[in-house]
Amino acid sequence: MTRWFEDIPLDEAIDLGAHTFTASEIVAFATRYDPQYFHLDPEAARHSIFGGLVASGWHTISIGHRKMVDRLDAEADAIRQLGDEPGVSGPSPGVSSMRFTAPVYPGDTIRYTLTVTGKRHSHSLPGWGLLFNRIDAHNQSGVQVYTADLVGFSKRRDYVMPLGMRLALALSNLPGMKWLRKKS
Repeated sequence: MTRWFEDIPLDEAIDLGAHTFTASEIVAFATRYDPQYFHLDPEAARHSIFGGLVASGWHTISIGHRKMVDRLDAEADAIRQLGDEPGVSGPSPGVSSMRFTAPVYPGDTIRYTLTVTGKRHSHSLPGWGLLFNRIDAHNQSGVQVYTADLVGFSKRRDYVMPLGMRLALALSNLPGMKWLRKKS
């Protein structure tokens, strides 16, 4: 997120935008990353369980992830334009669930949303918090096509390193004290 950990509200759905999938991009993505016949060949896909060409789930995820990154980058730019400093996002330690709930066909317009469903301070990384997020994707008829629960790190604005840690860090930077860095 581009907000500081303390400023991130829970259960607020953030609209990430929409994308319309085309047959040519479905085939191009599948050719490169997921070459299964129901993603590649419209004629052969007619005989599949889907009854036609469908986007790879990984394609659906990739578009949604791009939408999320673009939306958060735009929010960070808006915060800077207001003269404030945006929060700092960290990496994701993982995905706890992911489901493809309906196929995505050529011509489908998929809208993505991101919702922070929970948060807590990190036990392993001082100064950071964990955000528990849900990404949902629905087609133009309102049918959910994808959902995932994932975790991401977010920097805490109010964090002050304890004095003992600050001293240890300062000492570890002194000549002859490199052994301190190896133990921490």
